[in-house]
Amino acid sequence: MSEKTHTAGKNGKFGSRLGFILASVGSAVGMGNIWMFPYRVGQYGGAAFLLVYFGFIFLFGLVGLSGEFAFGRLTGTGPIGSYSYALKSRGRRGGGLLGAIPLIGSLGIAIGYAIIVGWVLRYLFGSLSGVMMGMEAEVYFSQATGHFGSVPWHFMVVVITMAVLVGGVLKGIEKVNRIMMPAFFILFVIIAVRVFFLDGALAGYEYLLIPHWELLLKPETWVMAMGQAFFSLSITGSGMIIYGSYLDKKEDIPKAAMTTALLDTVAALLAGFAIIPAVFAFQMDPASGPPLMFITLPKVFAQIPAGRWVAVLFFLSVLFAGITSLVNMFEVCAEAVQTHLHFDRKKAVLLVGCLVFLIGLFIEYEPYMGSWMDMITIYVVPFGAVLCAIMIYWVLGINRIGEELNTGRKKPVGKLFCFAAKYIYVGLAVLVFIMSIVYKGIG
Repeated sequence: MSEKTHTAGKNGKFGSRLGFILASVGSAVGMGNIWMFPYRVGQYGGAAFLLVYFGFIFLFGLVGLSGEFAFGRLTGTGPIGSYSYALKSRGRRGGGLLGAIPLIGSLGIAIGYAIIVGWVLRYLFGSLSGVMMGMEAEVYFSQATGHFGSVPWHFMVVVITMAVLVGGVLKGIEKVNRIMMPAFFILFVIIAVRVFFLDGALAGYEYLLIPHWELLLKPETWVMAMGQAFFSLSITGSGMIIYGSYLDKKEDIPKAAMTTALLDTVAALLAGFAIIPAVFAFQMDPASGPPLMFITLPKVFAQIPAGRWVAVLFFLSVLFAGITSLVNMFEVCAEAVQTHLHFDRKKAVLLVGCLVFLIGLFIEYEPYMGSWMDMITIYVVPFGAVLCAIMIYWVLGINRIGEELNTGRKKPVGKLFCFAAKYIYVGLAVLVFIMSIVYKGIG
């Protein structure tokens, strides 16, 4: 058995359970909660879809998220060191090479995500100035998404993310998430209340909540619920490992994981109740993806009394969700640079920021960015997540990771947890990877 590395400890620890949970929720809550979840709920059966989704969230949160947190806390480092630790426990080498795969996935997502969050920042300033409201939504979007169309906004997002990370875990990541995540929830509640009073909003609630039980007979409904739940929790085999490495031994990991899953689900539901009724009130298409957020919703805001300020609140809340997710992606990459290339923290953060910005600069054109994100999210990230599930529950083994899961708990995890982790969860992770390729993306 190899010795624990605990190289990430030099970056500090989370100061409290709440700080850790808010940071984890910040990582999990992202664009998928906002532009994909509401549409899928309505498309695949409303309340019927929600029941299936909640079931997957419970399983993936309890077993998948807990496993990644525990893996990180046990090894005290990111995916390269953690995977190496797992294989060395079996007398094997090559774990670091395998651990680089989910790390590449996090870097790849960060490159595309920084561009999208740059669009959000541009829309926030466009809402504040009124420029966005005075222009056709399609024109405003095309200006942002052309070749080198969003350079200053893209750059500002990368700089903001780097500025957060330079402060370390306690003064940077935890402090910012303590502000941004509560603000995200409060702002979305305000928007959802405003939308509730729109004429015609009822059709949107019906779209989200009326169950269509017959759709449970379609395999696609289960596949999409599974994919949405899996990726919504940010189970990628990298980011949640690094946050787990900064977690104190006295904390109850399964409890923290379930709280994270609950708050992530609340965020997704809030987004649904804020967006879909507004779209239906003005009889527009609730299609998912960038068109919903950057074309459809600006048209809605233009027709709502005081819509300019609703737009400001909306894009500010989305900006918070985007930055907190980027912070996690940058952090797992920066820790790897610190640990394995022996850079100090500031230089590691600067290197990651430069890579993210410079590569992203050449894919700002929306079709290029879309192809990039498809490649990363369909192939690289799901494969990294499968590798991690196997590393935790088969290579390292249920007994060793179980000891870490039980540390900080009053009641140890039981045999049912162990069975679900080793057989059901790992099997579903493999299925997520396969279905992601078959459906060209399910999360």
